[in-house]
Amino acid sequence: MEIAELKPVIEGVLFATGDAVSVEKLAEIAECTKEEVNEAAELLTKDLSKAGRGIMLVHVEDKLQLCTKTELYPYLSKLTKTKKDLTLTDVQLETLSIVAYKQPVTKLQVENIRGVNSDHAVNRLVEFGLVKELGRLEGPGRPLLFGTTDEFLRAFGVDSLDDLPEIAPEHVEEFREEAEEEAEERLSVKV
Repeated sequence: MEIAELKPVIEGVLFATGDAVSVEKLAEIAECTKEEVNEAAELLTKDLSKAGRGIMLVHVEDKLQLCTKTELYPYLSKLTKTKKDLTLTDVQLETLSIVAYKQPVTKLQVENIRGVNSDHAVNRLVEFGLVKELGRLEGPGRPLLFGTTDEFLRAFGVDSLDDLPEIAPEHVEEFREEAEEEAEERLSVKV
């Protein structure tokens, strides 16, 4: 199949599914190679980026998805008549960063890092679709494991978890010192 013929196939499949589809699955559907799908996707991305288009092609890890351009969100909120508050609090951002960098992670592990109960923050992140349950940890109580979603990647504009910024070693030491100070303060309050 020619690349020019493959573009509308990808666009049609992605439009019909309304969800992310792996490049491998698209290649299987179109009976072509993954490289041809990626090449056609690049051309489709260029076509959709032109002024006057309302949708864009988003790459999320090894998947492709058609999404509404962000500048059109105010119009979409009028359609649903409910404006979903996706503003994250500092606590939620802190919890989300722990999940993103440590996943798969349990609530208890998040709480050990933060030093406080994190149930509400994790539950809100799940409601927002930024975090999801990945399964259960093998061990006592079989606690739930959490990780980030494709929506997290889209919301923060990264293609994969590998694209998350590295934490500079000097910051790691600062964080460690702050955590030790907080732990000492908590111990002195309890005594």
